[in-house]
Amino acid sequence: MGHETFIKRKKELARQEKQRKKAARRLERKEEQPRGGQRPEGEDPDIAGIRPGPQPKTY
Repeated sequence: MGHETFIKRKKELARQEKQRKKAARRLERKEEQPRGGQRPEGEDPDIAGIRPGPQPKTY
């Protein structure tokens, strides 16, 4: 009975350690990302730089 408890505890500690490493990697990637420049007030970043009308053809 005690052996199963030991295995479960070891498994849970491994899961927690994996989550800590994953969170650290996320934080590291987030800090490495280039910061967005200043956008003009009221400009939607999803459509920034898009011109109205026909778009050039891309093949």
